[in-house]
Amino acid sequence: MASSSLRWLSTAVAFASALVFLAASSDALAGAIRNSETSAESSFLSENDKAMSTMMTNMVVKPSGDIDNDFVAMMVPHHQGAIDMARAELQYGKNEQLRRIAQEIVVEQQQEIVAMHLAIGSSVSTSAPGTADGGNRASDPAYEKNQHQTHNSMFMKMNQEPQ
Repeated sequence: MASSSLRWLSTAVAFASALVFLAASSDALAGAIRNSETSAESSFLSENDKAMSTMMTNMVVKPSGDIDNDFVAMMVPHHQGAIDMARAELQYGKNEQLRRIAQEIVVEQQQEIVAMHLAIGSSVSTSAPGTADGGNRASDPAYEKNQHQTHNSMFMKMNQEPQ
């Protein structure tokens, strides 16, 4: 038990150190880039910085003693961060190939979030806590319809017999 706790603590310290390094590197790089950017690029970078910060903060979870729940607790913010960054690309990006990829990221990552929640038997919210924009999409009918369709599709796939 003590060895397991020590390993967990060692891993947590290493992860925290990596987060500090990434945050410092990200801030330095963002500061250098911002000196010569356009307004759209400034907004894009700001949204990405916010998405990354939110993701990194929300990925740090207190161990619950349940590996599967801890995995989901860390992966959901990771996936949500990818969704938030892809949405920024959709809003500001011009490259049609990258915009299609960004749209695929949004759909696939939302589906994986639903699948992870279903796998551990937790409820799936139509709002997205942990998003950079606060995640208040519950009043968006298109988003809600997509979440329900995704939820139903993932539930059906998870209950199919293996082939």
